Amino acid sequence: MEIGVPKETKDQEFRVGLTPSSVKLLTQNNHVVFVETGAGMGAGFSDRDYLAAGAKIVDSAAIAWDRELVVKVKEPLKNEYQYIQAGQLLFTYLHLAADRALTECLVKSGVTAIAYETVEFDDGRLPLLTPMSIIAGRLSVQFGARYLEKQQGGRGVLLGGIPGVRPGRVVILGGGVVGTEAAKIAVGMGARVQIIDINVERLAYLETLFGSRVELLYSSPAQIEAVVPEADLLIGAVLVVGKKAPILVNRNLVKQMYPGSVIVDVAVDQGGCVETLRPTSHTNPIYIEEEVVHFAVPNMPGAVPWTSTQALNNSTLPYVLKLANFGLNALSKDAALAKGLNIKNYQIIHPAVQEVFPDLA
Repeated sequence: MEIGVPKETKDQEFRVGLTPSSVKLLTQNNHVVFVETGAGMGAGFSDRDYLAAGAKIVDSAAIAWDRELVVKVKEPLKNEYQYIQAGQLLFTYLHLAADRALTECLVKSGVTAIAYETVEFDDGRLPLLTPMSIIAGRLSVQFGARYLEKQQGGRGVLLGGIPGVRPGRVVILGGGVVGTEAAKIAVGMGARVQIIDINVERLAYLETLFGSRVELLYSSPAQIEAVVPEADLLIGAVLVVGKKAPILVNRNLVKQMYPGSVIVDVAVDQGGCVETLRPTSHTNPIYIEEEVVHFAVPNMPGAVPWTSTQALNNSTLPYVLKLANFGLNALSKDAALAKGLNIKNYQIIHPAVQEVFPDLA
């Protein structure tokens, strides 16, 4: 099969769909990989590295896209819509619930689109979302600590505090992978950490990880209203597979937060769980609304592309290989991959996306 790897076009997105080592395995299996020139530079991989792995380097995105299977990292942007073709396989993060324009484009194009974030095991685990969730969770506290600095617009709080001065308060909405990883970093910094989650079993599991170092609270409107105003750093880590994140923090509650406190919402690519949130970018990562700093970059792991590209490929490569070897028949051979199918034959296939866009289903 011919496989295309275009250069990412999202703002400061330095990850790449396939590493040279992934390309080497694919070429050893008699597939031909076309990599757009410079696609891997941001992640530390040169055109020469890809050539040594057996790839063909092409001069334009159009040539890389003109393949049976296209492997990317982030969803196609409007300037890439022109390259999407009927009969083509597209394998990447899509997050369609928050992007009607892209959903309409994919339905009209006739492409078969498989989303990393909805590939799902029977037990509910999301193998292709997890590695980026780990990274985004850890980065959320790293970025949050930075923007709490006075020079960055924050209230000037050191998360770890010092003897005689209280540590910063970190409130995490959601105790899944993102929330757990955020808590690890926040605890390591010495912050006072609270996790709010609606799943009692998950809270019990988190107690085995953190003991008394993290305050574990059951999610309810009253509980959220009680803790959010006291947060120096609020982290949104809410995920509903395939759907928009629910709004848990309304504008009035944001108004009650300290001036200069910081909100980092990792779920922004699914709409975010804070009413005042809107997507930002690595070039312009923050804005201030209701005197609170908002950080809402949808592609946070793009800040550490050397790490995140390899982490992503470790998880996606087995599925890329199946798609290359078997084409659409791979979906009947792998139940988890089949759940990743979002668009096929001019129709929305994934139930959660159908629910968001019933008029397009």
